[in-house]
Amino acid sequence: MRLILANPRGFCAGVRMAIDVVDQILDVFEGEPIYVYHEIVHNRHVVDRFRDRGVSFVEDVDDVPEGAIVVFSAHGISPAVREQARARNLTAIDATCPLVTKVHSEAVRYARQGYQILLVGHKNHQEVIGTSGEAPGRTLVVESPEDIPGLAIEDPERLVYLTQTTLSTDDAGVIIDALKEAFPAIKAPPSEDICYATTNRQEAVRQIAPECDLVLVVGSKNSSNSVRLTEIAQTAGTRARLLDDAGELDPSWFVGIDRVLVTAGASAPEDLVAGICRTLVQRFGATIEQRDVFDEKVEFGLPITLKREMKGKGIDPESRRVRVEAPVITEALYGAVPLTVSAGDADA
Repeated sequence: MRLILANPRGFCAGVRMAIDVVDQILDVFEGEPIYVYHEIVHNRHVVDRFRDRGVSFVEDVDDVPEGAIVVFSAHGISPAVREQARARNLTAIDATCPLVTKVHSEAVRYARQGYQILLVGHKNHQEVIGTSGEAPGRTLVVESPEDIPGLAIEDPERLVYLTQTTLSTDDAGVIIDALKEAFPAIKAPPSEDICYATTNRQEAVRQIAPECDLVLVVGSKNSSNSVRLTEIAQTAGTRARLLDDAGELDPSWFVGIDRVLVTAGASAPEDLVAGICRTLVQRFGATIEQRDVFDEKVEFGLPITLKREMKGKGIDPESRRVRVEAPVITEALYGAVPLTVSAGDADA
């Protein structure tokens, strides 16, 4: 069996920043109770590891004791939640991904200009809830082309569409094309809303999946971008499985399988990918080829709110900066495995 390990995979810059925020807070506020509003990222292992370190996760800011520390997750929040935190005198640290913040800013700007916003995404996803909250009276969520006839449009000449950052580019394209057909004057955002990491991981699967018999996507069931990777593999004609870790591997999946693509959603830690690869090497004598499709070098610094708290305690935020690097196959994680590295068709 040959394992083709997609690169890029796993943590994106936004996820790494959000996780680093909680890590830093645990150090800076050592011994104090730490609360996170919603899961910091959508990965069961990441959340459980922070719970083991004493972090409490809440779905309502009212569940955070007055004056305590609360971290807003990478998915973003509405202004109403931010105001709720202020009213409770909370020390609020905002770990929203900057690419999500970009969409929030677009929503605010277009609403002020009198546009009605058609937000393409999943209405129950935390990111969409947060973005909609920036202009609740001006935003309609569109989950599929079938939603379009029922939209309460005020003026078809004053429409703009925005998108959830973790959508499948294919699915978003279908909806956007339908919106343009229904409303020819609809305005597009000034730049693509679907984030670079989502796009890159999806394109890697599109390139590699057709030459494989099975795709394994490492990620949690509530991770939108991980679910989209499995769907893209299936659209390419290859069976795909979404799993959290090696404990979910089923030997029956590999009967008659020669080539397996292994990738990971943007919130899945590399050690989970390594655990799956080690297991397949041990069980099936698999060899590993890392396929480099894109070289990601995006970095996000710590949020201003955390930097301010760190400086107040005499800590230089720059000295604690964690740089984003492509996942590296190390013996510490993967063990001694047969490995080759090759380049894909794309290089940026």
